[in-house]
Amino acid sequence: MGVSTSPRTHGRAMVPVLAGLTAIGPATSDIYLPAFPEMARDLAASASEIQLTLTASFVGLGVGQLLVGPLSDRYGRKLPLVVGMTLFCLSSLLCALAPSAELLLVFRVVQGLAGSAGLVISRAVVRDLYSGVQFTRFFARLMLVFGVAPIVAPLIGTGLLKLGDWRTVFLALTVFGALLLLSVVFFFRETLPADRRTRGGLAATGRTMGALLRERDFLAYAVGSALAFAAMFSYIGGFSFVAQEVHGTSSTVFAILFGVNAAGLIGAGQLAARLAERVPQRRLVLIGSALQAAGGVLLVALVLLDPPGGGGPGLAGVEVALFLVVAALGLLVPSATALALADHHAVAGTAAAVMGTIQLVVGALAAPLVGLGGSGTAVPLGIVVAVLTVGGLAALSRSSNAAVPTTAKDEVVAPPA
Repeated sequence: MGVSTSPRTHGRAMVPVLAGLTAIGPATSDIYLPAFPEMARDLAASASEIQLTLTASFVGLGVGQLLVGPLSDRYGRKLPLVVGMTLFCLSSLLCALAPSAELLLVFRVVQGLAGSAGLVISRAVVRDLYSGVQFTRFFARLMLVFGVAPIVAPLIGTGLLKLGDWRTVFLALTVFGALLLLSVVFFFRETLPADRRTRGGLAATGRTMGALLRERDFLAYAVGSALAFAAMFSYIGGFSFVAQEVHGTSSTVFAILFGVNAAGLIGAGQLAARLAERVPQRRLVLIGSALQAAGGVLLVALVLLDPPGGGGPGLAGVEVALFLVVAALGLLVPSATALALADHHAVAGTAAAVMGTIQLVVGALAAPLVGLGGSGTAVPLGIVVAVLTVGGLAALSRSSNAAVPTTAKDEVVAPPA
């Protein structure tokens, strides 16, 4: 488990592995979305109960990051990844065998806990290797994967449903986990050498987390991006029912619309990478957040004033609003993450864990709210997304004007030989 002395080469070699680890979150949540109606019927569960399985995964992802992040600061990045991916394979298989919604809920929590290793460590690895604008540009490359996964996952899920029932989808996740495990074992290069690892125990970790939560800018970027992510999680949990139950589209049309929105996320992420050296990163964050809030306000106006059958834009208008909500994340997330982690190189795993946990827990709390009105209305989705996006803009506006330099002088952080 040697550490590369050439970070740029190391970073390029790590891209495929980090891409797979980054994809584990959206793949785990998105691939089974087209199966929601079938799962509800097969398990004799309500729409809200099925959406809770999505929430369970988010909770596991959030809590797991708090465990994995500090462990990766202490023991290195590779060992926690191997353990996490092994557990992910086992929990995915248990999800496929679940006889009830209640047991599926439990297995999804475990699956989320295991998958959290990929999410938090991929961010920590990027911070191990890069800083400033270079971090933003590399992280934007990972946002490409974060955008592609939602495009591909529902399409794969739809295809798997033609081959079998919803359990086939979780068997596919088991295979995906096995491939990730093999890629980590054979291709992942350790980025945190022993002399840079933390030595403290639980008390030291607690003090570090407490200090992070007291830091104004870190908290502003963490909470603001959490609310922005929660809007997307609400969209993920509710759009399947809105498209298929409220507006009567097929699962294939739903997957296409879902893919269009993810394509917007990809484009905005690559735009952020190009603008990073010319536009202050805080400004990119605020522009993205403002666009997302505009989409949220438009969405709630459409669902309140133009219900299905009202002769207005209908699903087309809802799609435009949700496109803004999802695509705007590509502008704000890379820079918000870079700014949040900028001063925390020594505890990158812990800082990434705290930020990721806040994001996922807020998302987990928000996602089931969109199902409270049942599967026949889009009003809860509109209200929840509008509140979250406007709240995210307010939180991010509280960050200071201090920012990571926007010039190309931000160099790669070279791990010691």
